[in-house]
Amino acid sequence: MTTPPDRSHPKPKTKPWTRPNPKPRAARGTLTDAQKDRARQRADEAGRRYPNLVDNMWASKHIAADGTPKA
Repeated sequence: MTTPPDRSHPKPKTKPWTRPNPKPRAARGTLTDAQKDRARQRADEAGRRYPNLVDNMWASKHIAADGTPKA
């Protein structure tokens, strides 16, 4: 007999602030002014006074250095 599929809740992913950084220090970059502006805008829309780690991670992944959305 086969066992039924596991119907328990999925295990939560680890939080970004508890994971080790996958890039070496030399490969890490800084946000451009355009990316910072978009992170600030996103934080403002969410009711926060300043961007947090998640806003900055979003901006670095979704916004190009010149401020246009990445494809």
